[in-house]
Amino acid sequence: MDQIRVHEYLIKKPLVQVTKPFAQEVDVYKVNHKMFATLAVGNDGETNDDGEIIWWLNLKCDPDEALSLRDIFPAVIPGYHMNKRLWNTVILDGSIPQGEIERMIDNSFNLVVENMPEKDRKTIEQHL
Repeated sequence: MDQIRVHEYLIKKPLVQVTKPFAQEVDVYKVNHKMFATLAVGNDGETNDDGEIIWWLNLKCDPDEALSLRDIFPAVIPGYHMNKRLWNTVILDGSIPQGEIERMIDNSFNLVVENMPEKDRKTIEQHL
């Protein structure tokens, strides 16, 4: 899954806004003003075998699942510039199946929505 597909999947979530509060090259995805993902060029400008830049996706995660995912996938590391207990960085190098990345995105979105006041949750759930 490349950064274009990831971006398209992220913005299809209900009531999502993309902001750039950190830097022009870092997209921050928010639902109801709460961040659930970031997408940016990897910190060292690394490229894959085709010469394409490798992107990094930060996602919120249950702490136990975060550790499990890091054990399963070498391309999942502790959240870069994030709370390493609650966030993972997914290196979009093609080694993780698309369905698994989508599942991680869904979980991140749902974790953020679940912690919102009931009124906000219900508004978002109406769009699911």
